[in-house]
Amino acid sequence: MNRALTLHDLIVAGIALAAGTAAALLLRVILRWLGVRAARTKWSGDDIIVDGLRTIVPWSALTGGAAIAASALPLTARVGRNVTMTLTAVLILAATVTAARVVAGMVRALAQSRSGVAGSATIFVNITRVVVLAMGFLVMLETLGVSIAPLLTALGVGGLAVALALQDTLANLFAGVHILASRTVQPGHYIKLSSGEEGYVVDINWRNTVVRTLSDNLVIIPNTKLSGTNMTNFHRPEQHMSLNVQVGVGYDSDLDHVERVTTEVVKNVMADVEGGLPDHEPLIRFHTFGDSRIGFTVILGVGEFSDQYRIRHEFIKRLHRRYRSEGISVPAPRRIVSVHQTEIPQPGLPIPGPRVAADAMTTPVNPTPPV
Repeated sequence: MNRALTLHDLIVAGIALAAGTAAALLLRVILRWLGVRAARTKWSGDDIIVDGLRTIVPWSALTGGAAIAASALPLTARVGRNVTMTLTAVLILAATVTAARVVAGMVRALAQSRSGVAGSATIFVNITRVVVLAMGFLVMLETLGVSIAPLLTALGVGGLAVALALQDTLANLFAGVHILASRTVQPGHYIKLSSGEEGYVVDINWRNTVVRTLSDNLVIIPNTKLSGTNMTNFHRPEQHMSLNVQVGVGYDSDLDHVERVTTEVVKNVMADVEGGLPDHEPLIRFHTFGDSRIGFTVILGVGEFSDQYRIRHEFIKRLHRRYRSEGISVPAPRRIVSVHQTEIPQPGLPIPGPRVAADAMTTPVNPTPPV
C-alpha cells in the first residue's frame, strides 16, 4: 500500500459495493418487468434483447461498484492490476454469455420463421452457443495474460483423438446439419421411414431427431439413420395432399347418377369438415368390374396428413346416408359352397374323396359391406 488504510476508505468502498449491488438488483427487477411486457408483443426480437440484457446489465453494475471500491482503497500496483484483470475477466464472461444468448435466440427465431412451426431445430442453436462461448473464453484467457497458442495446439491434437473416439456422435452431428441445411426435413413435417416409423418431427438436435406419433408417443431416430434411409415427407413439395377412397356400387346402378351424387357429397365434405379444401375439384374414376359391384375411386383434398382420418370418416358416413336416400345399392358379396358326401364304401374297396363344388366365388362369409 502507498498509505495506511483508513476508516474513510472502508466507508467509501462499502458504499460503492452497496450501490453496485443495489443497482444490479434494481436493474434485474426492471429487466424482468420488461421481459413480461416483451413477451406480449408479436415481435420476437425484443424478447431476445431483454433476455440478453438480463446477464450483462446487472453484472456490469456490480463490476462497476467493485471497480470504484477498489480505486478507493490504497492498493499496491500489483494488487490493483490483479483486481482490474479479474473484474475485466468477469465483465468479458458476462458479455460472452450475453452474446451467446442473443445469437442463439436469433438463430432460433430464424429457424422458426423458416420452418413455420413452433418447434425449434436445436442443433444450430447449440452449435452457435458453443462457438460464441469458446471465443469468449479464449478472449478472457488472453486478457488474464494466459497464452492461448499452446492451448490451441493442444486442442488441435486432442481434437483429432476425440474425433476418432466419437465417430458415431460426429456422424450424427454432421448428418443433422446436412438434413437441416438441405431443408429435406423441418420441425413440424410429417414423415414416414421405410422401416415403419412415422409421425411429426418435433426437433432435430445434435445427435437424433425426435418424432411424435399420432398416438402422442415420441420416437427417437439417430440422424444418420434418418439421412440414410428411404423417407416420405408428406409436407413436401406442399402440405396439401390427396386422399383416395375406394367405393363400389351394384351393376344395376346408373353410373351418371352415382357420379353426380358422389360429387355433391365430396363438395359438402370439403366445405363443412375441418381440414378439407373447399377449392378442391372432386375427382371420380371408375376402374373395375368386380364380382358383385363396379368399383371406383373418389379423390378428396386434405389440408395435411392427420386431417385425412377426419375427412375419410365424415365422407363415408355422409356417402352411405346419401346412397340410402337415393336408392343406390352397395351390394354385399356372397359365397355359396356345396359339399357332396359319397356313400360309405365296402371293406376292402378304395375310399373315394369328397367332392366340393363352389357355385359362386366372392369374398369370405360374414363380410362387412364396403363403401
